[in-house]
Amino acid sequence: MYKITVIPGDGIGQEVMQPTIDILETLNSKFEFIPKEAGKECYQKYDTNLPEETIVQCRESDSTLFGAVTSIPQQKSAIVTLRKELDLYVNQRPIHSYTNPDIDFTIIRENSEGLYSHIEESTGDEAIAIRKITYKASERIINYAFNYALKTEKSKVTASHKANVLPVTDGIFKNTFYKVASNYPTIKSNDYYIDAMAMYLITNPAQFDIIVTTNLFGDILSDEGGGLVGTLGLIPSANIGDKTGLFEPVHGSAPDIAGLNKANPIAMILSSCLMLEYLGLYDDAKRIQNAVEETISESKVKTPDMGGHNNTQDVANNILHRL
Repeated sequence: MYKITVIPGDGIGQEVMQPTIDILETLNSKFEFIPKEAGKECYQKYDTNLPEETIVQCRESDSTLFGAVTSIPQQKSAIVTLRKELDLYVNQRPIHSYTNPDIDFTIIRENSEGLYSHIEESTGDEAIAIRKITYKASERIINYAFNYALKTEKSKVTASHKANVLPVTDGIFKNTFYKVASNYPTIKSNDYYIDAMAMYLITNPAQFDIIVTTNLFGDILSDEGGGLVGTLGLIPSANIGDKTGLFEPVHGSAPDIAGLNKANPIAMILSSCLMLEYLGLYDDAKRIQNAVEETISESKVKTPDMGGHNNTQDVANNILHRL
């Protein structure tokens, strides 16, 4: 029996989570789903957007499904806090187009430091944010990227950085990349500055298999990836550490459409597939992925972000029907 913490959050997080649980329950009776709170509504109830009880339950679970939360001024990000508390140093985001075979790569982003380290201070008219990059964190994320390339039979890993402008911090990342790459002689390696990388994702995406980069750069490239496939509603992500994992859609809480039953549930559903793979349930993951792909390519059932007129539950029901 796998213990799965379920954090719907707020906004459309709640709307896309329930269809995902429904799909998982049709496949496998090995799950115990444990609901916990985080986000804006949680803050209104408990004066915190991430109760300690939620953190403890995530730590004790085999994995966590996370919907989306709305940011709250003067409160640390709930998802960033969970990543740090659970030491989820890998953020893995597959970018796959169902219409363009040239777009099929994975962004692996260092998840524990960089500009998301929450080291900021303000003095008078000056504010400073510290960008923390370490050899240890760089080495473990780059090793993960090369091992993932071997596991998925990919031929190349590309690093992205800005070492020409940030020679100390990104110098660490670039130098560590090539040091680690020397241990994987069967995998090709190269690097691009982050601005060039952003351009090449648009002009020549077929050249990429695995992209490894630092925290902020990976976050930005992931949203660009959503643009490449047409919508963030199709992009899942995994946050992985040595002891547990947390799986979430790339999209946010989208309060402008919350409660309207317009949200695309596919990113959340595909995030559950990444969870199944993490747990070793590869056949179940593949079944869901196939049903999603059939829904996208064969049916006319699409949410507005995909150019259709159907609602969240329509899409989920189509996937369930194909399962």
